[in-house]
Amino acid sequence: MTRKMFHLGVLVGAAVLGTAAWTMTARAGYESAEYKVVETDGDIEIREYPDLMLAATSSKLDSQGRDGSFMRLFRYISGNNENDQKIAMTTPVFMEGDNGLSDVSMGFVMPKEVAVEGVPDPKSDGVQIRKRDGGRFAVIRFSGRMDSKLAKKQEARLRDWMNARGLEGETTSEAAGYDPPFTPGPLRRNEILIRLKQSSDASPSVDTSMRGDGL
Repeated sequence: MTRKMFHLGVLVGAAVLGTAAWTMTARAGYESAEYKVVETDGDIEIREYPDLMLAATSSKLDSQGRDGSFMRLFRYISGNNENDQKIAMTTPVFMEGDNGLSDVSMGFVMPKEVAVEGVPDPKSDGVQIRKRDGGRFAVIRFSGRMDSKLAKKQEARLRDWMNARGLEGETTSEAAGYDPPFTPGPLRRNEILIRLKQSSDASPSVDTSMRGDGL
């Protein structure tokens, strides 16, 4: 029995490691929105983002895209646009909404090359093209399967951290997800982002390099 349990443990461990490796490889295969890290404190960062172009549609955070929102955007990047242009998938998927994070706007980030050359208009009325203004954000990173309860908990942690440092942020927040829906919860990369008001400042202290690795 002990030997069987040992072999079972080895198999489970190998499966977990294999899944984790596959997840990291899958993320690395996508272009990811760039940002500069200004400061890092554990799982919290201050980041600066450039302007980004998004293809966006209405959604609900708890639906995980099962309300049709994900497929509306996927059809758009698959060619349901005025140029019949196929557009590469990127990370993260942004979810922007109110503090409750229930009624939100789901947005796919347009690849840098597409944003520069011009984003084609959608054929569907349910998809809009808009600019996400760049700026400085406080960001907390966490795992798990995203829903409104988890998002509120992590947003509260982030706001407590900001308050302790005297950083003032907008009343609304954003969620960001980096993984396909079938990725196990413990391996998922999720984030909550809060835009800092211009009066807030964080001095560069750790890393000011541009990142966009999606890891």
